[in-house]
Amino acid sequence: MIRSEAASLPVAAALPELRAALADHGCAVLAAPPGTGKTTLVPLALAGLHGPSGAADGPRVVVAEPRRMAARAAARRMAWLLGEEAGGRVGFTVRGERKVSPATVVEVVTTGVLVQRLLRDPELPGVGTVVLDECHERHLDADTALAFLLDVRAALRPGLRIVAASATTDTAAWSALLDGAPVVRAASVAHPVEVVWAPPARPVRPPDGTRVDPALLEHVAAVVRRALRERAGDVLCFLPGVGEIARVAGALAGLAGDGIDVLQVHGRAPAAVQEAALSPGTRRRVLLATSVAESSLTVPGVRVVVDSGLAREPRTDHARGLGALATVRVSHAAADQRAGRAGREAPGTVYRCWPEAEFAGYPRFPAPEIAVADLTGFALQAACWGDPAAAGLALPDAPPAGAMAAARGTLRAIGALDPDGRATPRGHRLAAAGLPPRLARALLDAAGTLGARRAAEVVALLSEEPPREYGDDLAAAWRRAASARDGYAERWRREARRLASVAAGADGEGAGHRWPDDAAAGYVVALAFPERVARRRGGGYLMASGTAADPVPGTGLSGAAWLAVAVADRPVGSASARIRLAAAVDEETARLAAAPLLSAGEEVGWDHGDVVARHVERLGAIELSERPLREPGRERLRAAVLTGLRQEGLGLLRWGREAVALRGRLAFLHRELGAPWPPMSDEALLAAADEWLGPELDAARRRADLERVDAGAALTRLLPWASGAAARFEELAPQRVEVPSGSRVRIEYGDGSGPPVLAVKVQELFGLRRTPRIADGRVPLLVHLLSPAGRPAAVTADLESFWRDGYRAVRAELRGRYPRHPWPEDPATAEPTRRTNPRR
Repeated sequence: MIRSEAASLPVAAALPELRAALADHGCAVLAAPPGTGKTTLVPLALAGLHGPSGAADGPRVVVAEPRRMAARAAARRMAWLLGEEAGGRVGFTVRGERKVSPATVVEVVTTGVLVQRLLRDPELPGVGTVVLDECHERHLDADTALAFLLDVRAALRPGLRIVAASATTDTAAWSALLDGAPVVRAASVAHPVEVVWAPPARPVRPPDGTRVDPALLEHVAAVVRRALRERAGDVLCFLPGVGEIARVAGALAGLAGDGIDVLQVHGRAPAAVQEAALSPGTRRRVLLATSVAESSLTVPGVRVVVDSGLAREPRTDHARGLGALATVRVSHAAADQRAGRAGREAPGTVYRCWPEAEFAGYPRFPAPEIAVADLTGFALQAACWGDPAAAGLALPDAPPAGAMAAARGTLRAIGALDPDGRATPRGHRLAAAGLPPRLARALLDAAGTLGARRAAEVVALLSEEPPREYGDDLAAAWRRAASARDGYAERWRREARRLASVAAGADGEGAGHRWPDDAAAGYVVALAFPERVARRRGGGYLMASGTAADPVPGTGLSGAAWLAVAVADRPVGSASARIRLAAAVDEETARLAAAPLLSAGEEVGWDHGDVVARHVERLGAIELSERPLREPGRERLRAAVLTGLRQEGLGLLRWGREAVALRGRLAFLHRELGAPWPPMSDEALLAAADEWLGPELDAARRRADLERVDAGAALTRLLPWASGAAARFEELAPQRVEVPSGSRVRIEYGDGSGPPVLAVKVQELFGLRRTPRIADGRVPLLVHLLSPAGRPAAVTADLESFWRDGYRAVRAELRGRYPRHPWPEDPATAEPTRRTNPRR
């Protein structure tokens, strides 16, 4: 018999409509705000455990939750409503823990477990209904599970019922995804929540990667103390991660003496702490929580929420192969979810630790995980499902093409996909391990060398990063976990046992006792992340991927010549990665584990102004050995010189005045006449370097050889000799032009982009009525008229107009300064002269 409390849950009123929707359509979207009972009462009702009979009347109901904590809590709450313990008619399965029995008719699982089951047996035998809870959170496993379930309904089991349950009202997209499924809404029972804006008194630094300004955390702790003074009830404080929770907990340590318990609630917290958070307390409580508490079950006693305004989201640097968590501003949707926790049981208050004016700039919704996460696991699941490109999956958002390409490249490298993108038998085994593909590969391959148990213990350390107090040395963390009795160590031992059973029977099992712990840990890491094998370089390391990496200050790993990096991130604005967890290895282990990255060959290239020819052995970007190459071959030498020229530019050549002038004349003709006159830009000349620098490239071996090359002489090879146009070069773009005085004055073409300039003294042009023109009369010269001292007096491209209108002003200004030079009133008819003195 179900407890009477169930009947008062608001979602009870929506159950008849939900049953009807499933009967008619087979799918439904349930929009039920937090606190209405959608997570607990709906599964019991769909299994027949809530109703007139109170007895199960159909196949099993599976409820998928995005987090382990929520899955365990939901199962225990439903079992409590039935007056039972979890494992009877209501059970749960999360990674490493399973409590079910033959009597179980409602099973709560994580979305990751559901995806694994679908991959093993898509028909889900014995399951009649699947409820995807909190689908609005847009976790990748939840999106994937829904897409697979829709495929199952379409092709295998049209009678399988699906409920997409959301705590938000944006249900139209989910309805469309479920082929127009009806939307069933449950009335909200949320009590009013007062918003108190409580920003820091002084500006704090924005989050950078996983770093949060300590001043903000101190402020959050102060706001918690303020809330305890100003409001009654328990306080739920949202922080981005475990490290921030620990810091704020330290700042609140003195509350215990005031009769207030401080609980740290997150995915790594011991089960006893998680259960205590979801049970009424005997003393007033402050619960410091990550986002896991945003939409899980009601936390009894909470009347106040303190929101730091920060959240953590995954980010992947595909170019460097680095994945990490990034601290971001909370979205409007998440902030509303958090605030709603204060009004579940009674009117409440939320203290928001940021300025109200900034909130408008925060994102509306959190980023879908598929848009920002590493998609290697998803790509393998899609391939095992039979849709390698995920093109046929009904996903709320398509996976980014670049991330999918990077994921498929990784999967091909570890043998999980064939060249056509289909999953190989090895790929299916990796997918079944319940791990990210890289870790699954390391588990199976290392088990054959180290033994299943030792391989499983190291992989378990990588599947859930050890607490920071364990340090950044993976081998030391392994030893500590083996002897510790904390919550992490308990979870680690449980996961290691599970993984050992997965790895049992690996090919080549044995000989693991020959590997010391440090070497074994490094070997497993290098198998999982071969591109992160790193060799010491200066004060840091160079990874095989080509990324520089720096250890954290004070690390015990700094003396190692080689590292296998398990966890690294790249701070914003930094060119180097930051090593957060690694194991020391030797070169032999690095070569063994990262063997696919080994390469050897001849290299002929340009290096710091010289051609370098050598035979090189590399591990990715890490140079292992090199020796001189005595006979590199003429073509390879020529290519290296050409590369050097293109890297360093045409300035390597000797550009005398005549060479610069020739280039300008040719550029002018290309601009005015086009083909066959060649372009003279740096890009064009470098692209045609083989054509006009051929002999010089053959003879060069170093910078000094190129610096001796006469660029002007080489450029003449680009003149259009074949068409015969080269014969008119001097006519079309003369180097000099004769003026009325008899002087042959040089034309300045510059770089060819502007008009050609004729700079000449005024007196030398007397009698010339029209402006000289070149390029078959197309282009007038821009005449710079000079004083007798050679200083600019006027500029014109229309000499006739100048004599008529401009000359008078020039004459008036200069005749007093230069009285011994001729300044006729009519220069168009005067006799030109180049003498410094006038004729008498």
